[in-house]
Amino acid sequence: MIRLLLLSLLAIATLRAADTPPNIVMIISDDHLWSDYGFMGHTHLQTPNLDRLAAESRTFKRGYVTSSLCCPSLATIVTGLYPHQHKVTSNDPAIPAGAKPREFQRSPAFEAGRETMSQFLESAGTLPKMLQQKGYLSLQTGKWWQKHYSRGGFTHGMTEGGRHGDKGLDIGRKTMQPVYDFIGEAKKQQKPFLVWYAPMMPHDPHTPPKRLLDKYLGKAPSEHVAKYWAMVDWFDETCGELVKHIDDNGLKENTIIVYITDNGWITNPKTGRYADKSKQSQYDGGLRTPIMIRWPGKVKPEMHPALAQSIDLVPTLLKAAGVENPKPMPGLNLLDDAAVNARTTIYGECFTHNFVDIQNPASSLKWRWIIDGNDKLIVPAKANQPEDVTELYDLQNDPTEEKNLAADHADKVKSLQAKLDAWWKP
Repeated sequence: MIRLLLLSLLAIATLRAADTPPNIVMIISDDHLWSDYGFMGHTHLQTPNLDRLAAESRTFKRGYVTSSLCCPSLATIVTGLYPHQHKVTSNDPAIPAGAKPREFQRSPAFEAGRETMSQFLESAGTLPKMLQQKGYLSLQTGKWWQKHYSRGGFTHGMTEGGRHGDKGLDIGRKTMQPVYDFIGEAKKQQKPFLVWYAPMMPHDPHTPPKRLLDKYLGKAPSEHVAKYWAMVDWFDETCGELVKHIDDNGLKENTIIVYITDNGWITNPKTGRYADKSKQSQYDGGLRTPIMIRWPGKVKPEMHPALAQSIDLVPTLLKAAGVENPKPMPGLNLLDDAAVNARTTIYGECFTHNFVDIQNPASSLKWRWIIDGNDKLIVPAKANQPEDVTELYDLQNDPTEEKNLAADHADKVKSLQAKLDAWWKP
């Protein structure tokens, strides 16, 4: 009798464990070039914690965001939609003629525009909101553009409404404690949780600890580059602390950790600002990122050769949590081998920093792009980029996009543009 009772209790415990949705930790780096990791082959940069995470994950080295600007990119990560679908295509509302940016950011018109952007996000639907039906608690930290964290469906958070994060920007640079406190609270309540860890790192200001800067001053081409490299190293340290906290608290087996960056960054060695072919550009220097998914016992660690994209994270995580997609989404479940292996093409779009017409995504468009296998076509929007030409690159042989092949391959340009137009033609 006792043996039967113990077996019954064990069966109930096993069933409950199987029904428990996984915790989710989203690590989102900020202004970070796709090749600036040890595991991606960088000669000098040390990222031991991210290297370890990559080795323990299904890692897509050919990952991409949809847009090379942080606000629309983050909006895609949290909604699973392209910018022209969620409509948060730009960082800020349109600047009235003659207004200075700093003054405009303190004006009622600016606040009205930001309110419209927050409404766009709410209408699109967000991952934290969708997970609430499964009882998830969720924490926002770091970069967050859409006013109070609750506007994104988070139950807990740091950002109170500032332009791109206010108090949330303390995470990583000053403290990790809000994340640890939240995880403790979720454990106490026996609730599954989502953590949005999006520190403003390695994003400027590049103010790394001296001990890290000293590691790179003799190796980098300039002090500006050394500071950026040291910021990457510092960010890596915080990721290691976060993952260790998860693992040390017995949460490793039932926690999915995903990694992505919001957009790329290449440091101009003379100025310390971003170089032309990185942030805000149509090139891989602004668009490409490794994407990792760690779920011990559920996801086999591997370096996967397929294309992956930021639109894939929401459908992947919803499926893992046992939540039905509330509406069709363009992304794939990155844990569905058949779907991932069948994909050969991805799409994206880049827009103006400030909206042109906040209600019309096409008005702010600068470029659309398509990657088909190793071919990448970039098509400019003439209204905003009147001097630009169509560009075609062979990413396998020309990963930094130096040689435009469009003039020599008219048929390929025509074919790829037809696919691009079928995806979205404004």
